[in-house]
Amino acid sequence: MLNAHLLSAQLGYRSAGIHGYIYNTLAQLSQIAPDDWSFTAFVGKKTPHTFDGISLFPALWDTTSPIKRIIWEQTIQPFRLGGGDLLHSMTFVSPLILPIKSVVTVYDLSFVYYPHVLSASRRLYLRMFTALSCRRAERVIAISQSTARDVAKTFNISPEKIDVAPCGYDASQFYPMEKSIIADFKQKKGLPDRFWLFLGTLEPRKNLTTLLDAYALLPRHERLPLLLGGGKGWLYDAIFARIERYGLEDEVRLLGFLPQDELPFWYNSAEAFLYPSIFEGFGLPVLEAMACGVPVVISDASSLPEVGANAGLCLPPLDVEAWRDALARIYADADWRTGASARGIDEARRYSWQKTAQATIASYQKAFKTK
Repeated sequence: MLNAHLLSAQLGYRSAGIHGYIYNTLAQLSQIAPDDWSFTAFVGKKTPHTFDGISLFPALWDTTSPIKRIIWEQTIQPFRLGGGDLLHSMTFVSPLILPIKSVVTVYDLSFVYYPHVLSASRRLYLRMFTALSCRRAERVIAISQSTARDVAKTFNISPEKIDVAPCGYDASQFYPMEKSIIADFKQKKGLPDRFWLFLGTLEPRKNLTTLLDAYALLPRHERLPLLLGGGKGWLYDAIFARIERYGLEDEVRLLGFLPQDELPFWYNSAEAFLYPSIFEGFGLPVLEAMACGVPVVISDASSLPEVGANAGLCLPPLDVEAWRDALARIYADADWRTGASARGIDEARRYSWQKTAQATIASYQKAFKTK
């Protein structure tokens, strides 16, 4: 049985964040599982999704609201588990009343390391209940080795109890596109021939202030336009202040939220993908960019080296001079860009949603063996 209530009710969010991880894992799960296994997924009342080999159990009321979802998960769901052998809570928390074995997935511990991003009540709930859920579970699934280490250290859990099931990507969407297709996209969007791209929520942990500090240190004739894609998150005023302070209004373009179906075109259009984040559960945009053959420059923080260190440049996140030197290099060194593109494509092949589902099934099998 699977608690998939954070599966978005909007089809456009299939590949985004936690929603995308749940959706793509469910899409593969029954194909990987032993033939005699059956699955039931608890979902929101209005979910439009269906999955081969998985029965859906919609909630009795709309669980879009966090408080309504929590009430359902903690008061109703435990009494719907009859006949099941194992509950996989796919987002952090399992019910306090739990008559069967459990597995719980943890994506990151941002609510511990970056607590200001949530209200005090949600932060307290997640910290207390995630810790309790992980300690009680037969197995814990983390989406990266970095998150696994964080969970073990923060909640005092044996690393032997934690399995890693990394993200995948859709190879039918994210791949190197033909130059003519990208030229048409650039013309349609009014894009420069050469530019650097960042994609992510505008918030402090994405570390865009360091990137802008480094960018401003380059001579104007040795830097490309910098395009920042992503919606406003929180505490983003420092980003706009940096752009104004350095007079970068003509060179730094804020794209806002980018539709999911456009992302492969944006990645393919960029000359390099820049991701200076200081904390990630995995770093899916880096993987998607690599799959598109785009050279990546990333920070060496949290999970990012696991994904992209063997493909691109990996830098201390707060070292402005290191980022300035890296930008100067990727601007001038066409041979490096060609090599990084090829390495990124090769590294991306290590990941798929099928492998995510395989790792998930393996975790279930370990849970069943636990006494």
